Amino acid sequence: MNKQYIFVWEPAASKDRPVYNTFVKLINEKNLTGSFEVIRSPFIGFTTDGPIARVMPDGAIYTKFKAEDAGAIIDAHVKGGRLEKFLLSYDNKFLPVKEKDNTSKQFKIVLRNIGYLDPESIDEYIMRGGYKALEKALFVLDGEKVIAEMKTSGLRGRGGAGFPTGLKWELTRKEKNDIKYVICNADEGDPGAFMNRSVMEGNPHSVIEGLMIAARAIGADQTFVYVRAEYPLAVERMKRAVADAEREGILGNDVFGTGLTLKCDVMEG
Repeated sequence: MNKQYIFVWEPAASKDRPVYNTFVKLINEKNLTGSFEVIRSPFIGFTTDGPIARVMPDGAIYTKFKAEDAGAIIDAHVKGGRLEKFLLSYDNKFLPVKEKDNTSKQFKIVLRNIGYLDPESIDEYIMRGGYKALEKALFVLDGEKVIAEMKTSGLRGRGGAGFPTGLKWELTRKEKNDIKYVICNADEGDPGAFMNRSVMEGNPHSVIEGLMIAARAIGADQTFVYVRAEYPLAVERMKRAVADAEREGILGNDVFGTGLTLKCDVMEG
């Protein structure tokens, strides 16, 4: 049997993570660690249906179950089946959307890998093309060419004003200062807003890569991620992602062996 991944999301009130811990305990007890891996999932949108378990790669999503039902869910997938009692979806509706899929209403770009890779694994991010854009920015393009590509893309800020990203980077690059910073404001103060939280919890390396490309464009060597303390999983995963990127030579004093310095600090609000 190919390895299956169980992504588990629990409401914030479940601070002791009973469902996640039960899945982990049962898989160890059943000697299924070679067949299943349990991963704490980012929020995927069903606020009233928690807890949620998504089994990949087959795409089964279970909701509104209890910790004691975890064993039945595991057993169903050991046998290649599904537990219909708690099954919400079992089709392509929630599977990764192809970029050329013009029929889907869920055309995902930033969120396309969330829930489908282990957010605590830098290797999985790299296997899905992670840090390739940074590599291009470092070895193929210079700062001005990166900005030119951003202008061509038409990317705009998502904070409400819609300011063109390429123009913002260009204006910052032209500023005559010896020290420049790139800051990711992930405080997300709007009630019920989870865009930044979802990315940090589900794909933290994409945040780091974006910051580093911006730093390359404007001539900065220091970046910051400002995260609200009410997002403990986001803080934890961002800090781990930074540490893993430093270990691999992607962040630090000699990025990709170029001699360039690019650093990232995670700050809690």
